Amino acid sequence: MLTGLNHLTLAVTDVARSLAFYTDLLGCKPAAAWDGGAYLTLGDLWICLSLDPARAVVPPQADYTHYAFSIAQQDFAAFRARLLGEGVIEWRKNRSEGDSFYFLDPDGHQLEAHAGDLHSRLAACRLQPYAGMRFFD
Repeated sequence: MLTGLNHLTLAVTDVARSLAFYTDLLGCKPAAAWDGGAYLTLGDLWICLSLDPARAVVPPQADYTHYAFSIAQQDFAAFRARLLGEGVIEWRKNRSEGDSFYFLDPDGHQLEAHAGDLHSRLAACRLQPYAGMRFFD
């Protein structure tokens, strides 16, 4: 039986560039690095950056699949401004509850910084449910 999310592995084309992005801009803590990858932590989350030349030829996804990170509300505006100031690309405008900044990493992985949680999302959805939405209480 599954017990939770163990780790995220992201295919990258340049380990040093991605390591700098995730540590310097996102605040991840490096745990180990080698020629073909790196291990980072962010709170309890383990992130693996794995060198994969195929990433350079596979186009980024055009769907909504993304990885969302939590951020405190008081830190949101400064975080967004900092990343935009560094030239990070915003791939989507926020259309849901709570402040969200949708951005790309150097290899086109779709990421999000969200100042909210499941509880706040469900509370907003109870007020304005999505089409066909059901709640399991």
